[in-house]
Amino acid sequence: MSSAPEYASAPSPAAPPVPSPVSAAYSPGEVLSLVSSGAAATRADIARLTGLARSTVSQRVDALVAHGFLDEDNADGGSTGGRPPRRLRLRTREHAVAGVDLGASHCRVALLDIGGAMLALREDPLSIADGPQAVLGHVERTLDGLLAEAGRERHGLRSIGVGVPGPVEFSTGRPVDPPIMPGWHRYPIPEFFASRYGARALVDNDVNVMALAEQRRAFRDTRYLLYLKVGTGIGCGIVADGRLHRGAQGSAGDIGHIRVGELDDPCRCGNSGCLEAVAGGAALARRLADLGLDASSGSDVVRLVQSGNREAVRMVREAGRAVGEVLAGLVNFFNPDAVVLGGALAAVHDQLLAGVREAVYRRSHPLATHVLRIEPSRTGENAAAVGAGILAIEHALSPEQVDRALAGAAR
Repeated sequence: MSSAPEYASAPSPAAPPVPSPVSAAYSPGEVLSLVSSGAAATRADIARLTGLARSTVSQRVDALVAHGFLDEDNADGGSTGGRPPRRLRLRTREHAVAGVDLGASHCRVALLDIGGAMLALREDPLSIADGPQAVLGHVERTLDGLLAEAGRERHGLRSIGVGVPGPVEFSTGRPVDPPIMPGWHRYPIPEFFASRYGARALVDNDVNVMALAEQRRAFRDTRYLLYLKVGTGIGCGIVADGRLHRGAQGSAGDIGHIRVGELDDPCRCGNSGCLEAVAGGAALARRLADLGLDASSGSDVVRLVQSGNREAVRMVREAGRAVGEVLAGLVNFFNPDAVVLGGALAAVHDQLLAGVREAVYRRSHPLATHVLRIEPSRTGENAAAVGAGILAIEHALSPEQVDRALAGAAR
């Protein structure tokens, strides 16, 4: 088990919008959002930002302190004389969340405090094809071990985020016809965790939580971002105006099954000529194996490229061009500030990016690429686990959830 210092800072969601100073209805949960986002550090800040009367601010803050959401101390708050203002900060020592990254052949579980600091992390080899009972049972044992390692109690786990390698109906948290997840169709993942931890679990496609981690941790000033995972399969996470865009049912960004060129390579979805079947890591590995090279996965493709194999280098660059052909249409349509490439093949991003950039800049409108950045992922292999943890934090700290918790405690 290990921790990851590079993720020690809290996620930085955009500061919540502050309405004009007539907000008598500002709830405790909305007040907490001002503190957790860094917009307010004192009661005076809250009064200034919201227009609430001092007595109302005191009621809101006192309730949040009493129920363990905030701490208040006498550290220097910028006083210019007299009694220094007491600073407010998120109370993290009793609250934790979990981020679970389930891949085709691995499981990563991250335990974070409610402020986003990494408490513990573990990765194990695990086949998603083993089915939900075996895989989620492993996650439960791992999470219990991480809680013990961090000295945290089960009842302090506020929320759990889960990223899976397949389509997810986000409103229910259930996978829907996931191609590489036999036995998972409509499996009630949230109910599994609720029955064991009493905590809400939010389940999303893995590329969506990767996009969330990238935008919150590495591209904080970027409001419009596309995150492309290029591994065994190919998917796209979409951040629009600082928020994940999932579409009506949760399948937005499934670009791996867009047809490209005139190729008829069979795809696991049942169609042919899909981007994934042309440029995915598994497809490249099969072509290299047909040439007599030792390759059975995207990781083998990366190994061959890094060893200087000319065929592997050529194929990865051609794959980049194919991805770029599809991406050019997305850039024209969505006009992002940044495109980020992650996934297994991003480990050889020099070759992959060369092909992607070549196609995007050739086929996209100049205005759409005027300030566009196309870069490799900065969050690395823990992106999905951390992004799932951020998903859990943003749920646990949402005004609705906080207000519900305070209302329940008041009964």
